[in-house]
Amino acid sequence: MVNEYELKQQICEIGKRIYNRNMVAANDGNISVKLNDHEFLCTPTGVSKGFMTPEFICKVDAEGNVIQANKGFKPSSEIKMHMRVYQKRPDVGAVVHAHPTFATAFAIAGIPLTQPIMPEAVIALGCVPIAEYGTPSTMEIPDNVEKYLPYYDAVLLESHGALTWSTDLLAAYHKMESVEFYAELLYKSKMLGGPKEFDQATVEKLYEIRRKFGLPGKHPADLCLNKGKTNCHNCGGRCSGSVNAEPKSVSPEVVAEITKQVLAQLGMK
Repeated sequence: MVNEYELKQQICEIGKRIYNRNMVAANDGNISVKLNDHEFLCTPTGVSKGFMTPEFICKVDAEGNVIQANKGFKPSSEIKMHMRVYQKRPDVGAVVHAHPTFATAFAIAGIPLTQPIMPEAVIALGCVPIAEYGTPSTMEIPDNVEKYLPYYDAVLLESHGALTWSTDLLAAYHKMESVEFYAELLYKSKMLGGPKEFDQATVEKLYEIRRKFGLPGKHPADLCLNKGKTNCHNCGGRCSGSVNAEPKSVSPEVVAEITKQVLAQLGMK
């Protein structure tokens, strides 16, 4: 079992990664980890995430109140956003907020990441909606994010950045990497004339693969929130239908073959 000091070290390491990958500038971004239902570790305000050491990390309670912080450090003002995620998603063990350039550009332009353009993104990430704009450090952001929490593991924050969460810190960080990689590929494909999207049948097959993998978290393969909306691969494009509609059946042979191909692409043969 990882102890508290090791978790602080991990937070610092992830901070370096998001800083070195240009996912944050200056003192932007914040990271948190759940210790238990009542205690959480988080990054401090006013500190570059690329230059943190374990003594920088603060401990807060479920309301974001300080339990422990060394002199000169206090929790990020965005801790409210993190606490809302933990409150509504008991399965979540860590949250990462950053400003990755391509993903944030989509957030600024008001374009969600919903186009099905690559198998890995459809299977592991799903749709990434945009939470409506909220004033930083206020309750507006957590209030606007809340309605997406039961259905997704990542959101864009309108005109702000991106927020990801998962079972542990590394998984939450990998979600952020995936969001940015997806956004970059989508942007570049648009520069080349527009991406070629998967059709409904292909998306259905990829969703079935996700179910077979038994991946943790929430995903459009499990429930469609965007009923009636366009440009979304939730439910393989059947968003205008019933939320509870059953997916079309896919033969075991097709699933097995696609699983084999996707595992090969992921280096998981």
